[in-house]
Amino acid sequence: MSIQKLFLGLLLTVTYTGLAQSNTKEVLFTINEKPYFTDEFSRVYKKNLDLVKDESQKDLNQYLDLFIGYKLKVSKAYKLGLQDSPQYQNELKSYRTQLSKNYFNDTKITQELVEEGYNRLQKEIRASHILILADENASPEDTLKAYKKIQDISKKALAGEDFSSLASQYSEDPSAKDNKGDLGFFTAFRMVYAFENAAYNTQKGSVSKIIRTRFGYHILKVNDVRDNRGEVTVAHIMILNPKPEDADQDKAKNTIDDIYSKIQQGEKFEDLAKQFSEDKSSSSKGGVLNKFASGQLSSEAFENAAFSLTKPDEISKPISSQFGWHIIKLIQKHPIKTIDEMKNELETKIGKDDRSKKIVASLNEKLRKKYTSKKDTKQFALLSKLVTNDFYESKWTLPENLKDYTAPFLTIATKKIDGKTFLEFIDKQQKSGLTTKPISKLVDALYDKFLDEQLKAYYDDNLETEFVEFANVMEEYRDGLLLFDLMEKEIWEKAKTDTVGLQKFYNDHKMEHLWKNRVEATILSSTKMDMIKKALALLKKKTEPQKIKEKLNVDTIINVMANTGVFEEGSDALPKATKYEVGISDIFKEGEYYFVLKVDKLLPAGVKTLEECKGKIINDYQQYLEKGWVDDLKQEFTVKINKDVFEKVKKQLNP
Repeated sequence: MSIQKLFLGLLLTVTYTGLAQSNTKEVLFTINEKPYFTDEFSRVYKKNLDLVKDESQKDLNQYLDLFIGYKLKVSKAYKLGLQDSPQYQNELKSYRTQLSKNYFNDTKITQELVEEGYNRLQKEIRASHILILADENASPEDTLKAYKKIQDISKKALAGEDFSSLASQYSEDPSAKDNKGDLGFFTAFRMVYAFENAAYNTQKGSVSKIIRTRFGYHILKVNDVRDNRGEVTVAHIMILNPKPEDADQDKAKNTIDDIYSKIQQGEKFEDLAKQFSEDKSSSSKGGVLNKFASGQLSSEAFENAAFSLTKPDEISKPISSQFGWHIIKLIQKHPIKTIDEMKNELETKIGKDDRSKKIVASLNEKLRKKYTSKKDTKQFALLSKLVTNDFYESKWTLPENLKDYTAPFLTIATKKIDGKTFLEFIDKQQKSGLTTKPISKLVDALYDKFLDEQLKAYYDDNLETEFVEFANVMEEYRDGLLLFDLMEKEIWEKAKTDTVGLQKFYNDHKMEHLWKNRVEATILSSTKMDMIKKALALLKKKTEPQKIKEKLNVDTIINVMANTGVFEEGSDALPKATKYEVGISDIFKEGEYYFVLKVDKLLPAGVKTLEECKGKIINDYQQYLEKGWVDDLKQEFTVKINKDVFEKVKKQLNP
């Protein structure tokens, strides 16, 4: 998610006016004489009452100040003319298009498709298919030829001939020569809708009826059906693959094998993950990852290994992925989500799928009933005669005197559409490969398509008028988008580029950004006292950690592990009993482990440099600038609050 979308999402949570409308409203305050009303303020406050965690923001006096501050920023954006930016206009248009999609939906049909898709997602099907190619707009002769081919093959398959052999011999799917038509396992939304229907409506071991898709004619055989694997939560220890230039290319494999041996010897997975896992996003949590489903990770090998574990706490052998080496521990398996949890996801998939054609057909029917449309038959007849058989070869051209066809030939409610618009529509359809004959029938079909498009356009143009909630959300987004651009211009960019101001702010606040004590050290660990004693003796002889491991780890038994680096106080990898002094420590025990530390260098607690805490400093500086900026805006604009009205609002909201 981009910072812009994140910012606007948070903003709209705070400023969204909601669906309810009040019939009575009074002017709560004005900014340069522009009124802002009580109904909006009340809706905003009620909407966010349960969302705000800062109790001060629930105080109505405080909330009014925040609300006025927001409106001041928007006023400043308009004053600067940010609303005229092409980028702003394009973003606003894009958002409106996205938001309007919710109003082009048939709830009943969508719900039926959601339920169908969800039910199918419970299973994964393994099927093979045979394809005979036939373009959607192929001539009747070519279409019939393809159908006869698939019909003959279907008879052979139904008579019991080997399906894979038939696929190898006859299928026009290029992959059939290698896979004999086998598509592997798939579930709902992975294939075109017609093919999916056939797969889920054919019994295991059976051959389907002939199917028509945009690719041609198919038959399929269902080879197997299995339950959806759901989701899984695992922990892992990862050692990254070495870089190509590294001398020791076997280091990662050797390290993961050492760790696995330690686990086999009874050492705790979580402790080893904290000490050695190179996935820093999970190591501090004992290697635990967020739950995932099939296909959500970038490594199929990792997923398969994770799903193959069956009992909680079961641990895999080391497995390799494109990222490195892993040991995986099963935490929990989760069944497939409920239909309510998947509703939004399923609706999105439906919108991108052939299923959406059902919704489109329903909407077209609804709009034809909703709006009165009238076609001028004389004008339509005149326009129809202009379209010739050249259309079939994409050679038809618009008449040179196109401007003569601007008389209205179609009226939708109060909107009049001229013949020129219809002719231009027909011109664009030439590349769609339509073959309906004679040409008069083709023009009739194109008119039906044109009418549906114009009805949708009229409906879309009037969404703000017909749906108050749509108008409210658009207004809020319009202001929110402006505010984002304004904040970027006035605050965020300034905080990044104002080096003098940033340095001064750092100097004033640097004591808030401190390092804890750090050590540059080597940590040797073992579960055996005799082995850690030997490690200590070797360490005192200035033996390198790798050499110590080679001496003490015999055959497949891992007696000692080593970890070298810079560690800050409180780090999971650093024993709690660490003494912050240069030299070699005595042996000490924590939990099941014996430790020895060789501290080479002390890095004492102290102030972080600007570079070391720049991200946090910039963020704090932005907040500092914004607070002062709002105070400046109160001086730039004239704000008048109707105190009597505000007192009435307070009584209504806090009776």
